[in-house]
Amino acid sequence: MIFSNKLIAWYLDNKRFLPWRETKDPYYIWLSEIILQQTRVAQGLPYFEAFKQTYPTVFDLANAQEDDVLLLWQGLGYYSRARNLHATAKKVAYELNGQFPTTYKDLLTLKGVGEYTAAAIASIAYDEVVPVVDGNVFRVLARIYGITSDISTQRTKKEFQQVAAGLICPEQPAIFNQAIMDFGAIQCTPKGTDCNPCPFITTCVAYQTNQVDKLPVKLSKTKVKNRYMDFLIYLDEAGNTQLEQRTKKDIWQNLYQFPVVDRFEDTSINMVEYLQQQPSSSAITHIECLTQEVIIHQLSHQKLHIHFWLVKTNTTLANPIPWEELNKFGFPIVIHNFIQSLTV
Repeated sequence: MIFSNKLIAWYLDNKRFLPWRETKDPYYIWLSEIILQQTRVAQGLPYFEAFKQTYPTVFDLANAQEDDVLLLWQGLGYYSRARNLHATAKKVAYELNGQFPTTYKDLLTLKGVGEYTAAAIASIAYDEVVPVVDGNVFRVLARIYGITSDISTQRTKKEFQQVAAGLICPEQPAIFNQAIMDFGAIQCTPKGTDCNPCPFITTCVAYQTNQVDKLPVKLSKTKVKNRYMDFLIYLDEAGNTQLEQRTKKDIWQNLYQFPVVDRFEDTSINMVEYLQQQPSSSAITHIECLTQEVIIHQLSHQKLHIHFWLVKTNTTLANPIPWEELNKFGFPIVIHNFIQSLTV
């Protein structure tokens, strides 16, 4: 129990005061955990407050339109989380009478809830003795105990789960899990770690063997594909534009975008010639590239190379959308930011 006692003592002196820690309500705890997947606390905090205010209960969220949920999520990325959030809210509200599952095992049946999220909810909301294991926990335990296994493998994940299960405080699982999360975020950081105030400095294997910057070990890396996208901002004489919804299972699913020429190979395309060859080319009065330099937008598995083009036309567009109403649609953040910077 020495580890958990030291960790909890550190936490009580250094913990972050976060709104979802002021409640045992599983709805708010679940909401915070979904928002914080792949997201820093500082970035996720205003989104948590926005969702809490807009959808104060799971029934409010379940009754929302998916487009409205995606619009509120705009800017957080990994939009499948928002779709899963909405799907799970509907399941809890309509099938479970508004009651979240109360065990780790049952929480895993919810869409978008993996092992880490289920462990966090089960321990924090229901005091189930189940440890959380994520990047922060990998780092803390790998350094303190000198674990050199490759964390990109499932075998190593199980190894860390076993180590964490042997360390968790059975009387205070919620405090323990929140403590190790904060310890990894505040003290045992990925880079530039200041080990001097660490309560484990005298026993930390990584510190004693000068391997702090080398642990944890992660050998495999996600292969990143290049993708090339030319977005066409059509504008008619009435000031209307045109949008399409990304419905395929791909990046930005169910979000909106301008019509796009999309490819995975850097094939040279003269967009002016391309547009002049389209059936509607006779109506085009002006073509202009709005991005002098390519916009690079990095996703976890794709590197997007983006240009925006203004295409003016003298005919009324199909399904026209007034420019001033674009704020009603949920866009990928790279398109949203470009719209905000643009004066047409």
